[in-house]
Amino acid sequence: MDQAKPGHTVRFQGLTETPHLNGTTGTLEFHHADMERWSVRCHIDEQVVNAKVENLTLVSSNAISKRESTASSGSNASDSSKWKTQETPQDCGFIPTLAVTLWLGWNGIILLILLYGVFIAARWERMVIIGLCVASLILPAEFPGRIGFLLGNWMMKGAEKYFGLKTVIEDEGNLLSHARRNKACIFAFNPHDMLPYAVFAFSPALRRLPGKLGEDGCCLMTSAIFNVPFLRQVYSWVKSLPVDKRTFMGRLKRGESFAFVPGGVQEVILLDPKKPDDVVLFLRNRKGFIKLALSTGSPIVPVFGFNLDGSYGYWFPRHPFIEKLSRTIGFLPLVFWGRWFVPFGIPKPKRIHVVIGPAIDVPNMGDVLDQEVVDKYHSIFLKELEALFERHKHDAGYGERTLKIV
Repeated sequence: MDQAKPGHTVRFQGLTETPHLNGTTGTLEFHHADMERWSVRCHIDEQVVNAKVENLTLVSSNAISKRESTASSGSNASDSSKWKTQETPQDCGFIPTLAVTLWLGWNGIILLILLYGVFIAARWERMVIIGLCVASLILPAEFPGRIGFLLGNWMMKGAEKYFGLKTVIEDEGNLLSHARRNKACIFAFNPHDMLPYAVFAFSPALRRLPGKLGEDGCCLMTSAIFNVPFLRQVYSWVKSLPVDKRTFMGRLKRGESFAFVPGGVQEVILLDPKKPDDVVLFLRNRKGFIKLALSTGSPIVPVFGFNLDGSYGYWFPRHPFIEKLSRTIGFLPLVFWGRWFVPFGIPKPKRIHVVIGPAIDVPNMGDVLDQEVVDKYHSIFLKELEALFERHKHDAGYGERTLKIV
């Protein structure tokens, strides 16, 4: 950059913004979506080079530090009187159970259909089963559109009652400020456990989040689900999408928030019934979502879901080959059973308790990512997540349990 002129781009601290020059006074100003307004006095001549850019860097660094200290302090996080808590009375009756079965019971239903088709069905019945499966894969995942989405909303409302959903937002004002600025947030939900069904707390049908965040949110799930007949439609009806980079970036650029589970299927492999007091998260080297957040300047929100463990019994062969296979196909081949000990059935109706921490603001680095910055914000996220767990574990009945991040 030779000199500051209107429309010039200033690059500093890995951020790129287009400044504006006000009149002839030479006040260089620009805005960053996550930060305060910064300005620096400068002369519009050829001497405006490194000195002013360095000055601007100093100002921006202070602003970043200020925001980081705000995020690290947790703002309203430690003041429970400012938390927003919503709790639905639990109802495990017929209607809520039916809703959850239509949502989470398809694993068992599909298995029964396959077994029937292979061992019992007549030839014409097999042809019908094959035809329906092919049709499900060919038709759009959203089929039949509005009717499917209405059914999905009904399933989410039923699940809300079945699990007696309780959500705690530690700093609603912080989230609302992002919503008003059309800023997408990445809700990083933990843990995965057997099935991370508690992310349904972010369904737009439930409106647990403030403003736009609650209206157009969605959950990103393993892409493998969207390659399975019938499952792909069901999960689309409840506003889920495949968790791939294209979807991730597309929603962030459009200002559309979402929840996803960064630990993934690896956390299922780490489940150890011999150590019931350990809550193990596979996050130490999960930095991809941090990079995507930094490339768009999207805030990261730590989220923890209590009481998922114990909702299913399970068994899987603990072998390196199985671990490698699970990473390849996106899910772990295993046997699990839930309510009434039904294989591949619905989970036991445990009360789900989801806590949502303050957003962690990150700078917009565009395509220029610095590994040190990635590591820095990854570390901040892990610390905030650990603090979130510690603040709520006693209220959730996890008083003697320990969070371990590997």
